[in-house]
Amino acid sequence: MVVDKTKAVEKTKGFAGEFREFIMRGNVMDLAVGVIIGGAFQAIISSLVNDIIMPVISFITGGIDFNNWFIALDGSNYSTLAAAQEAGAATLNYGTFITAVINFLLMALVIFCIVKSLNKLSEKIKKDEEEAAPTTKICPKCKSEINIEATKCPCCTSDL
Repeated sequence: MVVDKTKAVEKTKGFAGEFREFIMRGNVMDLAVGVIIGGAFQAIISSLVNDIIMPVISFITGGIDFNNWFIALDGSNYSTLAAAQEAGAATLNYGTFITAVINFLLMALVIFCIVKSLNKLSEKIKKDEEEAAPTTKICPKCKSEINIEATKCPCCTSDL
């Protein structure tokens, strides 16, 4: 009686074995690394937007604080959003939404500029590598210098 070992291995693999195989796939690990680096990169971009760009925009717009733009749904007037929340009033915080949209647009702009500059740098490096690529080679028979694309040596006529 011949026993098929592949079926026996599949049966003993079980849920844990299949999960381990799934986790160890290259694309899952790449995704995990991407998410971790993305989280760290997000902190850098948030700091750039909140600590450098937003103060400049605030200075240019005269210190407008969108966070205190709200509508109290109970009909009362409150001087600040904090006062309305302290009173327990339901509020429609459209200023907070505007701030979130502005932050998103600024972050998208910063990321676009970074990616664009990295792509430009990558193209420059690639162009430099292409320029540095050899244009000649040495014939293995007569040791003369010939064009890199040659298939026959012009000096000794040997096939390359």
